[in-house]
This record gives sequence, C-alpha cells and structure tokens, in this order.
Amino acid sequence: MKNLEDIMAMAQNVQAELEKAQANLDEIEVEGVSGGGLVKVKASAKGRIIGIAIDDSLVERSEKQMLEDLIVAAFNDARAKADAASGSEMSKMTSGLQLPPGFKLPF
Repeated sequence: MKNLEDIMAMAQNVQAELEKAQANLDEIEVEGVSGGGLVKVKASAKGRIIGIAIDDSLVERSEKQMLEDLIVAAFNDARAKADAASGSEMSKMTSGLQLPPGFKLPF
C-alpha cells in the first residue's frame, strides 16, 4: 500500500489536472437556440454567457443591442451569485474537514 505522502501527491496531481480541465471549459463555446432561431444564446461550456442574439422582428431595432447586452449582464450576474452561493454552501460542508493546503472541493 502506498504511503500517505504518495496518496496526497496523487490527489494534488488530480486536482491540478481538474483545474486545467475546468479552465479549458471556458474556451469551448456552445449555442442554444429557441423560437426557430429567433433567439440565440452563446455560452462557454463552463456556463458563462458570451452573447445573445434576438431577431429584429421581436424588438425595436434602436433598442435591440442594449436589450441583448442587458440580458447577457443579467445572466452573468445570476451565474456569479449562484457560484458564490454554491461556494458558501460547500465551505460550510467542508469547514470541519482537515484538508491539506491547496486541496479544494468540489474537484
């Protein structure tokens, strides 16, 4: 059986690889479509909203860009608040655990 140092080193390596994978998710872009293509949302695989496109037939042209930008900002604000709430809940659950320095949950 491996000693504790080896196990901890492996856990840290796994954590580092997972952090790299998480960072790469922000580079992958996906697009959601509704209304037969009238509304499109572009997001990263990590969940960050990159852009929204609303067909001109749904809004006044002079307000379209501002509306799209406001929707993106609202989505990203909600996502940031969701991430903060999630982090807060996770820290409550892990506060009693004796984790080594730099070790984070969830992986």
